[in-house]
Amino acid sequence: MISGGKYQWTKHSLYKMRYYGLSAQRIKRVVRHPARTEEAIVPNLIAVMCPNKKQEIWAMYRIEKGKSQSEKYFRIITAWRYPGKSSARNPIPQEILDEIRNIIT
Repeated sequence: MISGGKYQWTKHSLYKMRYYGLSAQRIKRVVRHPARTEEAIVPNLIAVMCPNKKQEIWAMYRIEKGKSQSEKYFRIITAWRYPGKSSARNPIPQEILDEIRNIIT
């Protein structure tokens, strides 16, 4: 696990970013400003997406608490490119999205 500020990267996420040619800055941008946010297939994880030309860039993460109660960070689980346009699944309720935006800013 690699940590840096508000973000922690799993070895799997680093491997996938290298495989798909994605930078850490690009994944941070997807997390901060997603075009679509959904509940991930895995419980307690969030999937976010930004379109990029004829494909989509996805990231899956979990919000975790730090040493103090007010300290929170994003643990990036994985990232990938999806060719074409994926269908929408299960959207996240608005109050959860607002809480995530408060953490980011």
